Amino acid sequence: MAVTSWNEKIFNEMEEVVKRGVTTFKHFMAYKGALMIEDDEMYASFKRCGELGAMALVHAENGDIVAELQEKYMAAGLIGPEGHAYSRPPEVEGEAANRAIMIADAAGVPLYIVHVSCEQAHEAIRRGRQKGMRVFGEPLIQHLTLDESEYFNKDWDYAARRVMSPPFRSKEHQDGLWAGLAAGSLQVVATDHAAFSTEQKRMGLKGFPFIPNGTGGLEERLSVLWTKGVNTGRLTPNEFVAVTSTNIAKILNMYPQKGAILEGSDADIVVWDPTISKVVSAQTQKSIIDYNVFEGFEVNAQARYTLSRGDVVWEYGKNSQPQPGRGKFVRRKAQTAWNQSLSKWKALNTPRKIERDPMNIPSGV
Repeated sequence: MAVTSWNEKIFNEMEEVVKRGVTTFKHFMAYKGALMIEDDEMYASFKRCGELGAMALVHAENGDIVAELQEKYMAAGLIGPEGHAYSRPPEVEGEAANRAIMIADAAGVPLYIVHVSCEQAHEAIRRGRQKGMRVFGEPLIQHLTLDESEYFNKDWDYAARRVMSPPFRSKEHQDGLWAGLAAGSLQVVATDHAAFSTEQKRMGLKGFPFIPNGTGGLEERLSVLWTKGVNTGRLTPNEFVAVTSTNIAKILNMYPQKGAILEGSDADIVVWDPTISKVVSAQTQKSIIDYNVFEGFEVNAQARYTLSRGDVVWEYGKNSQPQPGRGKFVRRKAQTAWNQSLSKWKALNTPRKIERDPMNIPSGV
Protein backbone atom coordinates (compact mmCIF):
# COMPACT_ATOMS: atom_id res chain seq x y z
CA MET A 1 0.00 0.00 0.00
CA ALA A 2 1.29 3.45 -0.90
CA VAL A 3 1.71 6.25 1.64
CA THR A 4 1.67 9.53 -0.32
CA SER A 5 0.92 11.97 2.51
CA TRP A 6 0.70 11.91 6.29
CA ASN A 7 -2.07 12.63 8.77
CA GLU A 8 -3.88 11.08 11.71
CA LYS A 9 -6.30 9.21 9.46
CA ILE A 10 -3.46 7.42 7.66
CA PHE A 11 -1.75 6.73 10.99
CA ASN A 12 -4.87 4.92 12.22
CA GLU A 13 -5.65 3.16 8.95
CA MET A 14 -2.20 1.58 8.78
CA GLU A 15 -2.98 -0.52 11.84
CA GLU A 16 -6.20 -1.80 10.29
CA VAL A 17 -4.44 -2.59 7.02
CA VAL A 18 -1.77 -4.62 8.83
CA LYS A 19 -4.48 -6.56 10.68
CA ARG A 20 -5.92 -7.48 7.29
CA GLY A 21 -2.62 -8.94 6.13
CA VAL A 22 -1.02 -6.06 4.21
CA THR A 23 2.35 -5.47 5.83
CA THR A 24 4.34 -3.37 3.35
CA PHE A 25 3.97 0.37 2.77
CA LYS A 26 5.50 2.05 -0.27
CA HIS A 27 6.82 5.61 -0.24
CA PHE A 28 7.68 7.64 -3.33
CA MET A 29 10.63 10.00 -3.01
CA ALA A 30 9.97 11.16 -6.59
CA TYR A 31 6.98 12.42 -8.65
CA LYS A 32 6.85 15.86 -7.06
CA GLY A 33 3.35 17.30 -6.87
CA ALA A 34 1.75 13.88 -7.19
CA LEU A 35 3.00 10.87 -5.20
CA MET A 36 6.11 12.33 -3.58
CA ILE A 37 6.33 12.32 0.21
CA GLU A 38 8.57 14.66 2.22
CA ASP A 39 11.28 13.44 4.58
CA ASP A 40 9.43 14.32 7.79
CA GLU A 41 6.32 12.50 6.57
CA MET A 42 8.39 9.51 5.52
CA TYR A 43 10.08 9.39 8.91
CA ALA A 44 6.69 9.45 10.66
CA SER A 45 5.38 6.69 8.41
CA PHE A 46 8.53 4.62 8.89
CA LYS A 47 8.15 4.88 12.67
CA ARG A 48 4.55 3.72 12.34
CA CYS A 49 5.71 0.77 10.24
CA GLY A 50 8.15 -0.13 12.99
CA GLU A 51 5.45 0.05 15.66
CA LEU A 52 3.18 -2.25 13.63
CA GLY A 53 5.88 -4.73 12.61
CA ALA A 54 5.50 -3.74 8.96
CA MET A 55 8.14 -3.11 6.31
CA ALA A 56 8.82 0.21 4.58
CA LEU A 57 9.36 0.31 0.80
CA VAL A 58 10.74 3.25 -1.16
CA HIS A 59 11.02 4.40 -4.74
CA ALA A 60 14.37 6.14 -4.36
CA GLU A 61 14.91 9.24 -6.52
CA ASN A 62 15.39 12.84 -5.38
CA GLY A 63 12.09 14.28 -6.60
CA ASP A 64 13.08 17.92 -6.13
CA ILE A 65 16.16 17.58 -8.34
CA VAL A 66 14.30 15.51 -10.94
CA ALA A 67 11.65 18.24 -11.19
CA GLU A 68 14.32 20.91 -11.67
CA LEU A 69 16.11 18.88 -14.33
CA GLN A 70 12.87 18.17 -16.17
CA GLU A 71 12.17 21.89 -16.34
CA LYS A 72 15.74 22.59 -17.45
CA TYR A 73 15.75 20.10 -20.32
CA MET A 74 12.25 20.96 -21.48
CA ALA A 75 13.30 24.63 -21.67
CA ALA A 76 16.38 23.59 -23.67
CA GLY A 77 14.21 21.77 -26.19
CA LEU A 78 15.06 18.21 -25.14
CA ILE A 79 11.42 17.19 -25.11
CA GLY A 80 11.81 13.62 -26.43
CA PRO A 81 12.27 10.37 -24.46
CA GLU A 82 16.01 11.01 -24.23
CA GLY A 83 15.18 13.87 -21.85
CA HIS A 84 13.77 11.32 -19.43
CA ALA A 85 17.16 9.65 -19.05
CA TYR A 86 19.00 12.97 -18.73
CA SER A 87 16.63 14.23 -16.02
CA ARG A 88 17.09 11.20 -13.75
CA PRO A 89 20.87 10.59 -13.50
CA PRO A 90 22.23 7.87 -11.21
CA GLU A 91 23.21 10.45 -8.60
CA VAL A 92 19.59 11.38 -7.81
CA GLU A 93 18.81 7.72 -7.18
CA GLY A 94 21.92 7.10 -5.09
CA GLU A 95 21.31 10.16 -2.91
CA ALA A 96 17.71 9.17 -2.27
CA ALA A 97 18.62 5.57 -1.47
CA ASN A 98 21.23 6.71 1.03
CA ARG A 99 18.76 9.14 2.62
CA ALA A 100 16.03 6.50 2.87
CA ILE A 101 18.42 4.05 4.52
CA MET A 102 19.42 6.68 7.09
CA ILE A 103 15.79 7.56 7.84
CA ALA A 104 14.83 3.88 8.18
CA ASP A 105 17.72 3.31 10.57
CA ALA A 106 16.64 6.27 12.69
CA ALA A 107 13.06 5.00 12.71
CA GLY A 108 14.08 1.43 13.52
CA VAL A 109 12.36 -0.25 10.58
CA PRO A 110 13.57 -2.66 7.86
CA LEU A 111 13.69 -1.09 4.40
CA TYR A 112 13.11 -2.54 0.93
CA ILE A 113 14.30 -0.39 -1.99
CA VAL A 114 12.40 -1.18 -5.18
CA HIS A 115 13.81 -1.11 -8.74
CA VAL A 116 17.46 -0.41 -7.92
CA SER A 117 19.04 0.61 -11.22
CA CYS A 118 22.50 2.03 -10.55
CA GLU A 119 25.74 1.46 -8.70
CA GLN A 120 25.23 4.57 -6.53
CA ALA A 121 22.06 3.11 -5.01
CA HIS A 122 23.62 -0.35 -4.84
CA GLU A 123 26.61 1.08 -2.98
CA ALA A 124 24.32 2.76 -0.44
CA ILE A 125 22.57 -0.58 0.16
CA ARG A 126 25.84 -2.48 0.37
CA ARG A 127 27.28 0.03 2.83
CA GLY A 128 24.15 -0.07 4.98
CA ARG A 129 24.13 -3.85 5.11
CA GLN A 130 27.82 -3.90 6.07
CA LYS A 131 26.88 -1.71 9.03
CA GLY A 132 24.19 -4.19 10.06
CA MET A 133 21.24 -2.17 8.75
CA ARG A 134 18.25 -4.21 7.60
CA VAL A 135 17.96 -3.03 4.00
CA PHE A 136 17.12 -4.98 0.85
CA GLY A 137 17.57 -4.13 -2.82
CA GLU A 138 15.53 -5.15 -5.86
CA PRO A 139 16.81 -4.65 -9.42
CA LEU A 140 14.47 -5.25 -12.36
CA ILE A 141 15.03 -7.63 -15.24
CA GLN A 142 14.78 -4.58 -17.54
CA HIS A 143 17.64 -2.80 -15.75
CA LEU A 144 19.76 -5.96 -15.91
CA THR A 145 19.41 -6.41 -19.67
CA LEU A 146 18.43 -3.11 -21.36
CA ASP A 147 20.65 -0.01 -21.36
CA GLU A 148 20.27 3.73 -21.80
CA SER A 149 20.86 3.58 -25.56
CA GLU A 150 17.21 2.53 -25.88
CA TYR A 151 16.19 6.15 -25.22
CA PHE A 152 18.32 7.49 -28.07
CA ASN A 153 16.56 5.46 -30.77
CA LYS A 154 15.32 7.77 -33.54
CA ASP A 155 11.91 6.06 -33.49
CA TRP A 156 9.92 8.09 -30.93
CA ASP A 157 7.51 5.26 -30.15
CA TYR A 158 10.35 2.79 -29.65
CA ALA A 159 12.10 5.06 -27.14
CA ALA A 160 8.93 6.15 -25.34
CA ARG A 161 7.77 2.57 -24.83
CA ARG A 162 10.88 2.05 -22.71
CA VAL A 163 10.39 5.07 -20.44
CA MET A 164 10.31 3.96 -16.83
CA SER A 165 11.69 5.30 -13.57
CA PRO A 166 14.46 4.95 -12.72
CA PRO A 167 15.53 4.83 -16.38
CA PHE A 168 17.78 2.23 -17.98
CA ARG A 169 21.47 2.79 -17.21
CA SER A 170 24.83 2.08 -18.85
CA LYS A 171 26.49 -1.33 -19.08
CA GLU A 172 28.73 -0.48 -16.13
CA HIS A 173 25.71 -0.14 -13.86
CA GLN A 174 24.29 -3.40 -15.20
CA ASP A 175 27.51 -5.21 -14.31
CA GLY A 176 27.26 -3.88 -10.76
CA LEU A 177 23.69 -5.11 -10.39
CA TRP A 178 24.59 -8.60 -11.61
CA ALA A 179 27.50 -8.69 -9.18
CA GLY A 180 25.18 -7.64 -6.36
CA LEU A 181 22.81 -10.52 -7.07
CA ALA A 182 25.70 -13.00 -7.05
CA ALA A 183 27.21 -11.53 -3.87
CA GLY A 184 23.92 -11.21 -2.00
CA SER A 185 23.96 -7.42 -1.58
CA LEU A 186 20.88 -7.36 -3.86
CA GLN A 187 18.24 -9.97 -3.12
CA VAL A 188 15.33 -9.96 -5.59
CA VAL A 189 14.71 -9.57 -9.34
CA ALA A 190 11.33 -8.06 -10.18
CA THR A 191 9.66 -6.26 -13.14
CA ASP A 192 7.65 -3.27 -11.82
CA HIS A 193 5.22 -4.40 -14.55
CA ALA A 194 3.25 -1.39 -15.82
CA ALA A 195 2.15 -2.19 -19.35
CA PHE A 196 1.14 1.15 -20.86
CA SER A 197 0.07 0.92 -24.49
CA THR A 198 1.71 2.85 -27.31
CA GLU A 199 -1.31 5.13 -27.43
CA GLN A 200 -0.95 5.89 -23.72
CA LYS A 201 2.77 6.57 -24.14
CA ARG A 202 1.90 9.17 -26.78
CA MET A 203 0.43 11.35 -24.05
CA GLY A 204 4.01 12.62 -23.82
CA LEU A 205 4.46 13.69 -27.44
CA LYS A 206 4.75 17.31 -26.34
CA GLY A 207 7.19 16.58 -23.54
CA PHE A 208 8.88 13.59 -21.92
CA PRO A 209 7.59 14.38 -18.39
CA PHE A 210 4.12 13.41 -19.61
CA ILE A 211 5.08 9.97 -20.96
CA PRO A 212 3.53 7.39 -18.59
CA ASN A 213 6.31 5.65 -16.70
CA GLY A 214 6.43 1.88 -16.96
CA THR A 215 7.05 -1.14 -19.16
CA GLY A 216 5.95 -4.76 -19.31
CA GLY A 217 8.15 -7.60 -18.14
CA LEU A 218 6.11 -10.04 -16.10
CA GLU A 219 5.82 -12.63 -18.86
CA GLU A 220 9.53 -12.57 -19.73
CA ARG A 221 11.19 -12.17 -16.32
CA LEU A 222 12.13 -15.80 -15.67
CA SER A 223 13.20 -16.77 -19.18
CA VAL A 224 15.28 -13.63 -19.74
CA LEU A 225 16.90 -13.92 -16.31
CA TRP A 226 17.79 -17.57 -16.91
CA THR A 227 19.19 -16.82 -20.38
CA LYS A 228 21.18 -13.73 -19.39
CA GLY A 229 22.04 -14.94 -15.89
CA VAL A 230 22.36 -18.70 -15.53
CA ASN A 231 23.39 -19.41 -19.13
CA THR A 232 26.18 -16.83 -18.91
CA GLY A 233 27.46 -17.96 -15.51
CA ARG A 234 26.42 -14.76 -13.73
CA LEU A 235 24.01 -16.76 -11.56
CA THR A 236 23.82 -20.37 -10.44
CA PRO A 237 20.50 -22.22 -10.76
CA ASN A 238 20.13 -22.02 -6.97
CA GLU A 239 20.73 -18.26 -7.04
CA PHE A 240 18.11 -17.98 -9.80
CA VAL A 241 15.55 -19.65 -7.53
CA ALA A 242 16.60 -17.46 -4.60
CA VAL A 243 16.26 -14.10 -6.39
CA THR A 244 12.97 -15.00 -8.07
CA SER A 245 11.18 -16.81 -5.25
CA THR A 246 12.79 -17.81 -1.98
CA ASN A 247 14.31 -14.48 -0.93
CA ILE A 248 11.18 -12.42 -1.43
CA ALA A 249 9.08 -15.01 0.41
CA LYS A 250 11.44 -14.70 3.38
CA ILE A 251 11.59 -10.90 3.24
CA LEU A 252 7.78 -10.64 3.22
CA ASN A 253 7.36 -13.20 6.03
CA MET A 254 5.66 -15.74 3.75
CA TYR A 255 8.30 -18.48 3.97
CA PRO A 256 7.91 -21.49 4.01
CA GLN A 257 4.28 -21.20 2.91
CA LYS A 258 5.75 -19.66 -0.23
CA GLY A 259 9.24 -19.91 -1.71
CA ALA A 260 9.87 -23.54 -0.75
CA ILE A 261 9.02 -27.09 -1.77
CA LEU A 262 8.33 -28.57 1.64
CA GLU A 263 5.59 -30.53 3.31
CA GLY A 264 2.87 -28.04 4.20
CA SER A 265 3.97 -25.40 1.66
CA ASP A 266 1.47 -24.21 -0.94
CA ALA A 267 2.95 -26.18 -3.88
CA ASP A 268 2.95 -23.17 -6.19
CA ILE A 269 5.67 -24.55 -8.46
CA VAL A 270 7.15 -23.85 -11.88
CA VAL A 271 8.82 -26.87 -13.50
CA TRP A 272 11.55 -25.21 -15.53
CA ASP A 273 12.83 -26.61 -18.82
CA PRO A 274 16.17 -25.13 -19.96
CA THR A 275 15.92 -26.84 -23.36
CA ILE A 276 12.98 -24.86 -24.76
CA SER A 277 14.04 -21.89 -26.88
CA LYS A 278 11.98 -19.10 -28.39
CA VAL A 279 12.36 -15.58 -29.73
CA VAL A 280 10.44 -12.96 -27.74
CA SER A 281 7.87 -11.20 -29.90
CA ALA A 282 4.84 -9.02 -29.31
CA GLN A 283 3.11 -11.09 -31.99
CA THR A 284 3.21 -14.26 -29.89
CA GLN A 285 3.16 -12.96 -26.31
CA LYS A 286 0.24 -13.60 -23.96
CA SER A 287 0.11 -9.97 -22.79
CA ILE A 288 -2.39 -7.75 -24.61
CA ILE A 289 0.09 -4.85 -24.76
CA ASP A 290 1.00 -3.97 -28.37
CA TYR A 291 4.82 -4.18 -28.02
CA ASN A 292 7.52 -5.93 -26.03
CA VAL A 293 10.66 -4.23 -24.72
CA PHE A 294 12.51 -7.55 -25.10
CA GLU A 295 11.50 -7.88 -28.77
CA GLY A 296 13.97 -10.11 -30.60
CA PHE A 297 15.60 -11.61 -27.49
CA GLU A 298 16.28 -15.32 -27.94
CA VAL A 299 15.57 -17.02 -24.63
CA ASN A 300 16.69 -20.56 -23.87
CA ALA A 301 14.31 -21.70 -21.16
CA GLN A 302 10.58 -21.81 -20.51
CA ALA A 303 8.10 -23.18 -18.00
CA ARG A 304 7.23 -26.81 -18.82
CA TYR A 305 4.53 -27.00 -16.14
CA THR A 306 3.04 -24.50 -13.72
CA LEU A 307 1.33 -25.78 -10.59
CA SER A 308 -1.00 -23.83 -8.32
CA ARG A 309 -1.61 -25.41 -4.93
CA GLY A 310 -0.43 -28.71 -6.39
CA ASP A 311 -2.66 -28.66 -9.48
CA VAL A 312 -1.22 -28.33 -12.98
CA VAL A 313 -2.72 -25.13 -14.40
CA TRP A 314 -0.33 -24.70 -17.35
CA GLU A 315 1.47 -27.17 -19.60
CA TYR A 316 3.81 -26.01 -22.33
CA GLY A 317 2.27 -26.39 -25.77
CA LYS A 318 -1.16 -27.38 -24.48
CA ASN A 319 -2.61 -24.22 -22.94
CA SER A 320 -3.03 -21.58 -25.63
CA GLN A 321 -5.89 -19.69 -24.01
CA PRO A 322 -6.14 -18.00 -20.59
CA GLN A 323 -7.74 -20.13 -17.91
CA PRO A 324 -10.16 -18.96 -15.19
CA GLY A 325 -8.35 -17.44 -12.23
CA ARG A 326 -8.03 -19.30 -8.95
CA GLY A 327 -5.96 -16.91 -6.89
CA LYS A 328 -6.61 -16.34 -3.21
CA PHE A 329 -5.60 -13.42 -1.03
CA VAL A 330 -2.82 -14.56 1.30
CA ARG A 331 -2.63 -12.56 4.50
CA ARG A 332 0.92 -11.81 5.51
CA LYS A 333 1.97 -11.83 9.13
CA ALA A 334 3.57 -8.74 10.61
CA GLN A 335 6.75 -8.77 12.68
CA THR A 336 9.26 -10.30 10.28
CA ALA A 337 12.49 -11.67 11.71
CA TRP A 338 14.10 -8.36 10.71
CA ASN A 339 11.49 -6.33 12.59
CA GLN A 340 12.06 -8.44 15.67
CA SER A 341 15.84 -8.21 15.55
CA LEU A 342 15.71 -4.44 15.01
CA SER A 343 13.39 -4.02 17.99
CA LYS A 344 15.79 -5.94 20.22
CA TRP A 345 18.84 -4.07 18.94
CA LYS A 346 17.23 -0.66 19.32
CA ALA A 347 16.06 -1.49 22.84
CA LEU A 348 19.58 -2.48 23.85
CA ASN A 349 21.26 0.49 22.21
CA THR A 350 18.82 3.35 22.74
CA PRO A 351 20.46 6.49 24.20
CA ARG A 352 20.13 6.60 27.96
CA LYS A 353 20.46 9.44 30.40
CA ILE A 354 23.54 9.30 32.61
CA GLU A 355 22.60 9.77 36.27
CA ARG A 356 25.15 11.95 38.05
CA ASP A 357 25.61 12.93 41.67
CA PRO A 358 24.39 16.54 41.96
CA MET A 359 27.24 17.18 44.35
CA ASN A 360 29.73 16.48 41.54
CA ILE A 361 28.07 18.75 38.96
CA PRO A 362 29.62 22.25 38.75
CA SER A 363 27.20 24.95 39.77
CA GLY A 364 26.36 27.78 37.38
CA VAL A 365 28.27 31.03 37.52
